[in-house]
Amino acid sequence: MKNSRVEDTNYNAIAMNINGNLMDFKVPKVMGILNVTDNSFYEGSRLTSDIELLKKAELHLSEGADILDLGGFSTRPGSQLVDEEMELNRIKNALYLLKKEFPTATISVDTFRGKVAEVAIKEGASIINDISGFQFDNSLLATISKYDVTYVLMHIAESFDTMHDVSAQTIATHSENILEKVATYFKQKIGVLNQQGISNIVIDPGFGFSKTLKENYTLLHQLDFFHQLNCPVLVGISRKSMIYKELGITPEESLNGTTALHALAILKGASILRVHDVKPCKQVIDLLLY
Repeated sequence: MKNSRVEDTNYNAIAMNINGNLMDFKVPKVMGILNVTDNSFYEGSRLTSDIELLKKAELHLSEGADILDLGGFSTRPGSQLVDEEMELNRIKNALYLLKKEFPTATISVDTFRGKVAEVAIKEGASIINDISGFQFDNSLLATISKYDVTYVLMHIAESFDTMHDVSAQTIATHSENILEKVATYFKQKIGVLNQQGISNIVIDPGFGFSKTLKENYTLLHQLDFFHQLNCPVLVGISRKSMIYKELGITPEESLNGTTALHALAILKGASILRVHDVKPCKQVIDLLLY
């Protein structure tokens, strides 16, 4: 019989209405990454044709993905600002194909732009996964409020140019406690969201964004610190530099390290795991919660 983790903490009993369906997190959910870009940091995630997109989506769903996370804008270190119309066209086309082929799939769109988010919602997206903490585009907050969709709030520096800068004093001041720093950020942002009538909020510590390697691992090892905020916690560490740089390997070689850290995230109370490789992640969940 599977261990739902509810015995350990009431936090894991959190449930959320997503597009009219109740999603609970007694067992962590898996979010499969779909990047319709040509420059994502992990080459295996780049989908440059409609056929590749549909094949990857079908694979994710067949392996047990609960959510498909669609992105039309790479935010890898050194990435350039993509034109809004290009991002919009990528997302709109991909959503049309996905909803036609997989009409019941729960789809998240990874964007920080209000216009892209609005089109995505109208095309069937149920979740907006925003890396910016509604800091990069003033129109995003109004869009989320208007359509009352689930919103993923990520911790990040204050601008696109500094989002990977570990010296950005606004966020990663190394003399301060990174846990308290991130928690304070979330509390302030959640307050603003609540004032706008937005209550379906998922928090993401923002692994790899404006943090040192040590800070990334501190956040992961103490992920349960954020349970005090009573929001589901999304963990996005799949094949990231905190794994491959530490091990001296490439993103393509980092599945084993990713799987190990996913196990730690699950034990620390992660609600959603955003991954490139769905099957290995589902297997970890099944084994740990057996």
